[in-house]
Amino acid sequence: MSVTSRIRTMGAPHWLALFALILVGWVLLYAMALPPDALELSRIYGADFWRSLCVVEPDKAGFVGLFAMWAVMSAAMMAPTALPTFATYDDLIASGAGSKRGFLELIAGYLVIWLGFAAIAAAGQLVLFRVGLLSPLGQSVSPWLTGALLIGAGAYQFSSLKDSCLSQCRQPMAFFMQYWRETRWNDAALGLRLGAICLGCCWALMLLGFVGGVMNLAFMGLATLIMIFEKLPDLGRYLTRPLGWALIAGGIVALVQGG
Repeated sequence: MSVTSRIRTMGAPHWLALFALILVGWVLLYAMALPPDALELSRIYGADFWRSLCVVEPDKAGFVGLFAMWAVMSAAMMAPTALPTFATYDDLIASGAGSKRGFLELIAGYLVIWLGFAAIAAAGQLVLFRVGLLSPLGQSVSPWLTGALLIGAGAYQFSSLKDSCLSQCRQPMAFFMQYWRETRWNDAALGLRLGAICLGCCWALMLLGFVGGVMNLAFMGLATLIMIFEKLPDLGRYLTRPLGWALIAGGIVALVQGG
């Protein structure tokens, strides 16, 4: 499909719904990250509520509040990384194999997996805060935790599981050909499988939010770009291992400075 045709296709309602989801997610993240003085000047509707999920102590926000924060963050950061796969499904719609309803079911299944991750991350943040390893804003205050997260994420870049998941993310048509089934809930099942594969690619990098700060927009934006680039077949293969070495080096530095 030509670039012009692709741009025209992305003006369809199912694409607009996806772009709206991503945009709303980032607007909510911005509202959560605003300092008190900017919050009053911005007058964003509902910003007080969303910001309360992350700026108060996690004990006060509770699991539900932290889960809402992580759910928004996961959707805003991870949906863009799967755009090439969603675009490939759009080609299947054009061929008659897929449907616009199936497109939405695919995205829903994908996001369900990341909602599961959000629940685990929220519980982890609550526990780590209570034992004194995280600040109220979800940033590590322990060089040992920082070092462990960085080294762990760096080492995972070299794992066979990461490599296997990335290879499927980088070949979306092969993914659909391998797992396509002529069943009513095929698209939702594909979304769940795609979400699980994407989780296998990105869970360790997402947990680095505890290093950069879960409400640090610059860090989250950078992490999103890295995960997008890593899934691109022409660029990603030059990024994965150097990123792993850089993370390991950063973890060693954190441990040495902490010691």
